[in-house]
Amino acid sequence: MVKLLIGHKGSGKTKQMIDLANTQAENSDGSVIFINKNSRLMLDLSYKIRVVCMEDFEHITNSDEYIGFLYGIISLDSDIETIYIDSILKHANFQLEDIPQFLKRLDGISRNYGMDFIVSLSADKEEMIGVDFENYEILN
Repeated sequence: MVKLLIGHKGSGKTKQMIDLANTQAENSDGSVIFINKNSRLMLDLSYKIRVVCMEDFEHITNSDEYIGFLYGIISLDSDIETIYIDSILKHANFQLEDIPQFLKRLDGISRNYGMDFIVSLSADKEEMIGVDFENYEILN
């Protein structure tokens, strides 16, 4: 399933996501992945969480490459329970108009591999034209 944390910058999405990831890591037998733009959150996350810093992968510049990157992560670990993606609009030149198709693709990956995605977006629901919110769980 794809779950969303939405709202403008400063609304507490990242803190909520960190808390969710840390709680899950303590109670999970599978892998928890946390993808962030940079490494500034590393000390806030449990040592059990695999942190991926997108600054280390500067050549991922669009949603197709980002999806391929996710498939690479998945291919290396068949025990992934959840992939957290913090502030997706700060990764790979994503724009709001890319989000509906990206979320559909994440939903397909989620169904095929039996894992969850939790994605934070710095936008209001009204700004995300084309997103069918009935297909996603809103966590905030």
